[in-house]
Amino acid sequence: MVAVQDPFELVIFDCDGVLVDSEELGTRALLAAAAEIGVTWLFDEAAERFRGAKMADCVAAIEERLGRPTPSDFVAQARRRMAEAFTRELRAVAGVEAALARIHLVKCVASSGPKEKIRLSLRLTGLVDYFQDRIFSSYDIDSWKPDPEIFLHAARTLGVSPSHAAVVEDSAVGVRAGIAAGMRVFGFASGKRGAELAAEGARVFDHMEVLPGLLGCVRQRAR
Repeated sequence: MVAVQDPFELVIFDCDGVLVDSEELGTRALLAAAAEIGVTWLFDEAAERFRGAKMADCVAAIEERLGRPTPSDFVAQARRRMAEAFTRELRAVAGVEAALARIHLVKCVASSGPKEKIRLSLRLTGLVDYFQDRIFSSYDIDSWKPDPEIFLHAARTLGVSPSHAAVVEDSAVGVRAGIAAGMRVFGFASGKRGAELAAEGARVFDHMEVLPGLLGCVRQRAR
């Protein structure tokens, strides 16, 4: 007998790489700041290392290569470079705005980034109205993925049981957090990274237009 799964009431989106196409911009800005203090890193290697990681872990990896602590203003300089790059070049992930318009469930963002960075990203890409004040940052609760608390905090705040929540992620640490929270996780990735997310327990998809159908919540057209 096939078990019937609970219907979704809430969809929790990661931000970078899921809603906004920011990961390359952010990584290049961080590497530029690192280069100024003498640390060089191949982009592909750094992108894999930093995906889904909190800034403190990225800085720790840079310091390991540097052999000493980074300057006291390093994070502020890196954040400034990111904000400048986002303002010039940030775009929404292809197809995500149309997908959001078709998902008639409560939607929120739960990200490891600071809230001001999340809001900037959503504002620059025209997505902020889909989430309004339903934005949750690990910095507000001092807990980072793969700990599930950011997802559980979002669900509690919005009055939804974890079994009725879906998570959309693009990193292994995010998938682990969603699974640990008792939520169903959809991994936005393809190729090798898609296989990695599937191995962590996510249902993988690689085009945003299919997400509303996966969630079972395609909005009916008005007559």
